[in-house]
Amino acid sequence: MRAIRAASVALLSTATLALAAPLASANGGGTTPNVTSFGFTVSPTTVAAGGTVTLNATGCQEPLVKVSSGIFDAVELNEGKPATAKVDADAKPGAQYEVTFDCKGEKGTTTLTVAGAATTKPGEPAESTAPHKGVKAGLGGGAGGLNATEVAVGSALLVGAVGGGVVLMRRRADGRA
Repeated sequence: MRAIRAASVALLSTATLALAAPLASANGGGTTPNVTSFGFTVSPTTVAAGGTVTLNATGCQEPLVKVSSGIFDAVELNEGKPATAKVDADAKPGAQYEVTFDCKGEKGTTTLTVAGAATTKPGEPAESTAPHKGVKAGLGGGAGGLNATEVAVGSALLVGAVGGGVVLMRRRADGRA
């Protein structure tokens, strides 16, 4: 019977630790997530130089959303209707550009990547068409370390779980549970 109780406490502690770890590191190394009160998209997210992208914003209370980037001319989305933008023909293959959506002063950003092969003249070495940087996919909050607040919150959760398990085991041993 003691083995079952010990296993229960071990499982409870492990589960609490597993649930507490993501909470303690949810800040992702101190970076602020790109969360806005309105939604926005660029489609496709990878486009050839000279290609066209569709821009869309939803949930903005203002009828006009301004979209800007260093890769195309500024665009205005009116009353939630999507619009298109033509990417500059001289955009560098593999480069990533930030696209900014502005809804009455609240700004959200996303990344647009230029795809395609670089053109070379005869006799020149061919350039790599692979992006120079990796995909901005994040590391799941596992990189960047933890600050003192995150360590304190995680430790408090762990101590609470272990303490709760000890209390339950003692109550059961006394026959009160």
